[in-house]
Amino acid sequence: MLDTKGLTAVWREGLLAKAIIEGNTSAYEKHPQMIRFNRAKNKDALINQYLSHVLKEANKRKFNFDKSKIKNIKTKEKIKVTKGQVLYEFIHLKKKLEYRDVDKYKELEKIKFPELNPVFELVEGDIEHWEKVKDLESRN
Repeated sequence: MLDTKGLTAVWREGLLAKAIIEGNTSAYEKHPQMIRFNRAKNKDALINQYLSHVLKEANKRKFNFDKSKIKNIKTKEKIKVTKGQVLYEFIHLKKKLEYRDVDKYKELEKIKFPELNPVFELVEGDIEHWEKVKDLESRN
């Protein structure tokens, strides 16, 4: 669902999250999105699985991401994400794409609900308390 710029950013941010989880940096360790992984018991496996799914999409698009940066660690654990949070992030993405990639924006306009990375499990709920909501009309 991401455009080229978005997919590249997700890869970079995922690698940063991996470095934080592995204790290799303290930069952005307090970032609210890290809460998702920090709640997990098996966060090392989850971040690597998350990145492996990003890598699969990058490979489909003929990107050249370095697969040696991730480990092949498996877990059945899932990270719960609320429906409200996912919808908020989807709306936020579409607003960015409206200016950044009009074709991708038009493609996403037809989609009611985004596909999730397989490490996530959708649960009922509102936008997360840690989200810095820019548009309160997006709250469910």
